[in-house]
Amino acid sequence: MTHPGSPWSDPATETEPVAYAGPPVSAPPPQPYGGWAPPGYGWPPQQWPTYGPPAPARPRRPGQVVAAAVLSFVQAAAVALSSAYLLLLASTFGFLATEFGGDAQADALVTEATVVTVVQLLSAVALVVGGVLVLNRRGRGSWATLVAALGVQLALSLYWVVRLSTLDGFSDDVVGPVAVLVVGVLFFTAAPAVALGLLLVGPVRRWAAGTDEAVRR
Repeated sequence: MTHPGSPWSDPATETEPVAYAGPPVSAPPPQPYGGWAPPGYGWPPQQWPTYGPPAPARPRRPGQVVAAAVLSFVQAAAVALSSAYLLLLASTFGFLATEFGGDAQADALVTEATVVTVVQLLSAVALVVGGVLVLNRRGRGSWATLVAALGVQLALSLYWVVRLSTLDGFSDDVVGPVAVLVVGVLFFTAAPAVALGLLLVGPVRRWAAGTDEAVRR
């Protein structure tokens, strides 16, 4: 059905072609991805976010601290093992002394060995605690804990050297069993001595005090 008087209703009527001017000016440009536009694409134009300066790098833990912590762990294991052996010897010696009627000197040695064993085990625990602290926390307290634990190891080593030197037979036979024990004590002194030296160097002390600025990561 056609409307009378309308040129569009008559197929024989010729019309002039009109050029397509595009979508209205107010319409936004087409958006990709099914209507979603990433930031900076679409209408109205968006700007990419700006970022501030990078955060300052954290101070790197000196390698001497890690080496000292590892040496403290090794020393703690050696002290714990030797303390267990010493406690076993003291218990056996005390049992034999009791079986043969008892002796005041033997009882004194057993008591001394027991006390020293407890002190050594506590020092081994201090070594582990100090090593863990310097690896996980920066500060004077962590550094001082490990330094004190290593100092106790040197004091214990000095005690054993003096104590073993007073035993009978040490001065008579230089290569005897007592002399071998003294050499063993000096050997166990090497690890805490090296670790203590590493902790006392300048970079480590500055790192513990929080005044280092050169070493960064």
